[in-house]
Amino acid sequence: MRRISFHLSSSQLPWLVVFALVSSVQAQAPAPTEPPAPTIRVSTHLVLVDVVVTDKQGKPVAGLHPEDFVVEENGKQQKISSFTVPANAASPATLPPGVYSNRPQYRSPGRPVTVLLLDAINTPFKDQAYARAQMLKFVKENVKPDERIGVFTLTGPLNVLQDFTSDPQILYTALQHFRPAENEYTPSAATPAGPAAAIEPSTAPVANNAGTLGPNVAGAVGAIEVQLQAFANVTEGYAQEQRIILTLNALNSLSRILGGMPGRKNVIWVTGDIPLSLIPEDRTVTTAELTEDLPSMTTRRVDQHASGNYAATARNLNAEEIRETAARLSSAQIAIYPVDARGLTLSTDTDSQEEMREIARETGGRAYVNENEIKIGVERAFDDQLATYTIGYYPDNKKYDGKYRNIKIKVKRDGVEVQNRHGYFAIDPTTVKGYNPEQEVATATTDVLPSTMVGFTAQIVPPAANKGKLGVTFLVDATALAVEDSGGGKHINVLFYATAFTPDGKMAGSVSKKVDQTFDDKTYQQILQHGILLHLDMDPPPPNSRVHLAVQDGRTGLVGILTAPVTP
Repeated sequence: MRRISFHLSSSQLPWLVVFALVSSVQAQAPAPTEPPAPTIRVSTHLVLVDVVVTDKQGKPVAGLHPEDFVVEENGKQQKISSFTVPANAASPATLPPGVYSNRPQYRSPGRPVTVLLLDAINTPFKDQAYARAQMLKFVKENVKPDERIGVFTLTGPLNVLQDFTSDPQILYTALQHFRPAENEYTPSAATPAGPAAAIEPSTAPVANNAGTLGPNVAGAVGAIEVQLQAFANVTEGYAQEQRIILTLNALNSLSRILGGMPGRKNVIWVTGDIPLSLIPEDRTVTTAELTEDLPSMTTRRVDQHASGNYAATARNLNAEEIRETAARLSSAQIAIYPVDARGLTLSTDTDSQEEMREIARETGGRAYVNENEIKIGVERAFDDQLATYTIGYYPDNKKYDGKYRNIKIKVKRDGVEVQNRHGYFAIDPTTVKGYNPEQEVATATTDVLPSTMVGFTAQIVPPAANKGKLGVTFLVDATALAVEDSGGGKHINVLFYATAFTPDGKMAGSVSKKVDQTFDDKTYQQILQHGILLHLDMDPPPPNSRVHLAVQDGRTGLVGILTAPVTP
């Protein structure tokens, strides 16, 4: 891919900001009624915490101000730098023909959005049908017209049943199209009770046939049973690892899709099991692992050793990837509301329910487990939106060392309940071992909806109107970019990509440019007001192709993505 260094001077900027794209988009966009909510950026280390404040009856507590809150990180009080109250819903903005955008006012304006995530890879087949029926009942009876909801499924990769909409009938129709499916990685498809109880060696055939088969054959049968147990452990381990990987991929994808939208995003995760802990080192030690570590007066069988060793490995599986995902969820202001798809159960599987409670605590959501009317748990997530305040602070500890930091929020009022995420990992993704900025772009391109971490608008000019070339003009929201003080000005590093794909998915051409420059303060203020405008030309792809557009902040690695059709 060709990369060209692109430089903007103060004399060039007025020409850029009066381009037709700017005027056409601004003419369609509504005037802002209040300053945009701040967005966390790694370079500035602004930490945003969504705080739900309710009374003892669960009703929202309104009218709070920054001075009503106390924020502590690792026990040390922090200075509040930004404060946002619950927002009112706004009408969606529209775009003129040939113009596309991933910016919040076009993706989902107004109140924070809600995601319904129907999980098939971690939920047994029979429970998926029950969960679907409950979600249909909830949408039919409880969804209000001003609530914007998207419906996603996790059947392997993350899929979208319905993009964000406030129309209950559209949501109901989308849920009707969800069909429960057996998955090779679901708990029911693996060993039912985990590796410790997968296969108990049977001595009955050996005892019954010992006189006929002889001791050698009896010993062979026993050896086969041990091998079957080992195979079962390997199979269970593989299924568990695949569920973790697929789940992490889905959570990272949701972080990119939702992260650029202002405010709190609630993900209502309807699942039968959560295969990971957001704090891997705190994950529950299983009985099999304890048995393996503790001394024993009796000789353990081979299958018992295998179970214990597998449990120890699984507990720390993908630990670094999990921490990075937890940091992305925090940055994107995603609160997870796990809803147990099994409903009211007599199961002794308390580990999975505790994992649901743990991921809710760490993201600021609530878990709804062991209840029949699971739609009630969904209703609570919507109620919490109305009681959410967003607090921003710059931590006194400026060193992002990857360690976990505790957050505690207090409200100076009696009779209130406070709900917020318990902490975050201080991770700068650009310093993680193996970080590859181009891989970040490639991964985001596979997301089922636009990535919103860097907001931009683009105009596609067909070859017939652009001297035989396909023209792409980017207009980037500069407030979404991290900057660095440099030589008395502001340094910006941002990359632009345009890649065309044919209808059968083959790449038909690609071009990129890079802006890596320091601007004086006056020019930078104009950039903040109008955005960064950049034009690319590329060879025209075949008819009915699509072009994938990406903008990446070179300092943070954050990416904005959208896909647009190519017209003749």
